[in-house]
Amino acid sequence: MNDISRRSLLLAALGAAGASTLAACTNGSGSTPALVSPSGSAVAAAEKRRAGTGTVRNMSLTAAPAVLDLGGGVTAKSWAFSGQVPGKEIRVSVGDTLAAELSNQLPNKTTTSLHWHGIALRNDMDGAPPVTQRAVRAGSNFTYRFITGTPGTYFVHPHVGVQLDRGLYAPLIVEDPNEPLSYDDEWVVVLDDWIDGVTGTPDEVYDELRQGMAGGMHMGGFMLMGATSDLLGGDAGDVKYPYHLVNGRVAADPVVHRGRPGKRVRLRIINAGGDTAYRVALGDHRMTVTHTDGYPVEHQEVDALLIGMGERYDVLVTLGDGVFPLVALAEGKGAAGRALVRTGAGTAPRPGVRPQELDGKILTAAQLRATDDIRLTSKTPDRVHRVELTGDMHHYNWAINGEQLDMSDPAAHPLIVEAGERVRLDFVNRSTMWHPIHLHGHTYQLGTDGPRKDTAIVLPKKTVSVVFDADNPGQWMLHCHNAYHAEAGMMAVLAYRA
Repeated sequence: MNDISRRSLLLAALGAAGASTLAACTNGSGSTPALVSPSGSAVAAAEKRRAGTGTVRNMSLTAAPAVLDLGGGVTAKSWAFSGQVPGKEIRVSVGDTLAAELSNQLPNKTTTSLHWHGIALRNDMDGAPPVTQRAVRAGSNFTYRFITGTPGTYFVHPHVGVQLDRGLYAPLIVEDPNEPLSYDDEWVVVLDDWIDGVTGTPDEVYDELRQGMAGGMHMGGFMLMGATSDLLGGDAGDVKYPYHLVNGRVAADPVVHRGRPGKRVRLRIINAGGDTAYRVALGDHRMTVTHTDGYPVEHQEVDALLIGMGERYDVLVTLGDGVFPLVALAEGKGAAGRALVRTGAGTAPRPGVRPQELDGKILTAAQLRATDDIRLTSKTPDRVHRVELTGDMHHYNWAINGEQLDMSDPAAHPLIVEAGERVRLDFVNRSTMWHPIHLHGHTYQLGTDGPRKDTAIVLPKKTVSVVFDADNPGQWMLHCHNAYHAEAGMMAVLAYRA
């Protein structure tokens, strides 16, 4: 099944039922708790409480087949928003209402959606079929309308099948009119691992992976063997990508950011990849980390940072004089993406250059602290959920708490919370693979004073505990942001009791 994933077909079949069927579901013990409906009164009331400017930003995104120029003579037949990758940057001010019309022009009756990754928005606009909406059918339109309540660096991508690993993504920047940071320029940097329309499609990759190592792997040879990383605790990834892109360009023909020596630039770095963590450094520069996943942290100066799929980091850099490589090393995979920063004369470094900063002080989220103004107050959790991450490459049976999400009844075994609770989630990784775990509709805090995030790397055989306040009612996806692990079933639903 090449162009239409199994999940796309299932979502099309489920579309007639709609998200309202999830207002009540079985919790596994035979009882049927009443859950907050994604389009119910509690969700509407929460949206009314969000501070809005009253300004409406209208825009449209057309998902359609495209032949993409990735530079260096490389073209790819893929799907993209309005024929470009990344899609056109979306930029609004905090409190603005975003009204974004999705036009689905994908082939072969393919359904799709838009998930606004990292935004704490109203539940029925989250774009996670079939939990929060019907999937948008081919030839149809759907308008997402919500208040952008928190400034920061975010992005938008589909939440159907493995469409994330095509070209369907775009940066979303929510600006703060009272921005406390001082800088002269800004550069949005989107990282991506690329296979679609070059050596195969994501659906073909998934079909091969699903056979598992026990299946012999005699299909397209998409599986990457022997990729290891100490930073990631062992196995670095599953998929053999022919290219790693920075802002839609291959390393041999990179995008160039032009600036002036001595100027301070804010880099907003987004990992939109499907299966790759990146170690990022700018040659001959140090970076000051200011934010992760949209929220401020106590500043740290580092040489490089590790960014998993779905994570975002903001950094400040004071530019030197010359031509410098921004390198996104595909962690453990023996490849890299590259862009250039040019502030003066000089010859561009060769495509395979490896700045020494990549082996310097490398930052991970565990080293960061939230700033005082956004750190959660100390409080005993009202509710604790153990979230076990299980599965292996041998059978490719990724799951949460031993269960692969059933898309025909996704909220059958929800993680229940109640409005107003302080909730602790213990992510217990029982597998030998790392997982970037993403919670929709909320940001959580790592530990007692760690950073506020919505996506966090959980290393093999390790436990990461996070806390959040249940202040955004609805039914929310919790899943691994490896596109293939999620599609295989490493998803769950966190639902508010009505």
